[in-house]
Amino acid sequence: MPTKDHFALITTAWLALVALTLASLGLGEWFRDVSWLPLVVAAIMWIKGAVIARCFIEAHVAHPFIARVLKVFIAVSPIALIITAFFGSTVARWASV
Repeated sequence: MPTKDHFALITTAWLALVALTLASLGLGEWFRDVSWLPLVVAAIMWIKGAVIARCFIEAHVAHPFIARVLKVFIAVSPIALIITAFFGSTVARWASV
């Protein structure tokens, strides 16, 4: 891949990450008490992880096993966020046993 095209891809990915970060900050400020906010934040986390894996880690050219492990790793944080947001007291009770 030519350097110029690679630089444009990385710059676009970085700008997308900044935009997603600013969007999540705005959503957290304006909609802090709504019940659907953890779902949106989890989706933003997943998108940001996918962009980082694709553009900066280049998971699409890695060995298939490594790519699958990375996909699972990217999915764990948003899933954990959703579980703790909606079932936090139950998880805390299970963890304290």
